[in-house]
Amino acid sequence: MTSRDEILSKARAALSRNTGDPVPPPPAVLLREGPTEHLVEQFTAALEALAGNVVVVKTCEEAQVAVDKALNGRTFIRSTGTRDAIAQVEVGITSADYALADTGSLVMFTESNESRLLSLLPPCHIAVIERSKIVACLDDVFRLRPLPGARSSAMVVITGPSRTADIEMRLVRGVHGPGEIHVIIIDDVTRSP
Repeated sequence: MTSRDEILSKARAALSRNTGDPVPPPPAVLLREGPTEHLVEQFTAALEALAGNVVVVKTCEEAQVAVDKALNGRTFIRSTGTRDAIAQVEVGITSADYALADTGSLVMFTESNESRLLSLLPPCHIAVIERSKIVACLDDVFRLRPLPGARSSAMVVITGPSRTADIEMRLVRGVHGPGEIHVIIIDDVTRSP
């Protein structure tokens, strides 16, 4: 008996199964119900607690003004580009598929036609999202997209600026991702006259 067979035999015995038994269906996933009110305020508090910045605006035009202010003259890219092009800019600008109010996180799926590098490689990340895409928690994302892998190769969850305390137990930002994050929330996605 090989070591692999021995390990599998022990696992089957622990599960009271025999070789060739059908695999039982997975247990039901229990998704918790999140609140539906004050999501913007909760998201803002959670992200700001992580040293992120949030601006809430009413229109797309006001969002552009907020993005310009956050850019503060820095170089940026807002669409997919080569790794070299993205590495040369100071700011990556993206949208997000969802935002999680409980953790201040952004959720991005790869089918959004935006390179994940835009949110990871430049030292600063600016994300623009509509208020309607803010949900209470990750369970709500799975409720809205029960099989995320069916249409996307990856789901990226971004929670605040990159940080680590592995270096002499000191908090350091920007070690393995952007050290600065700005989220612009658009209250009303209609264009003003």
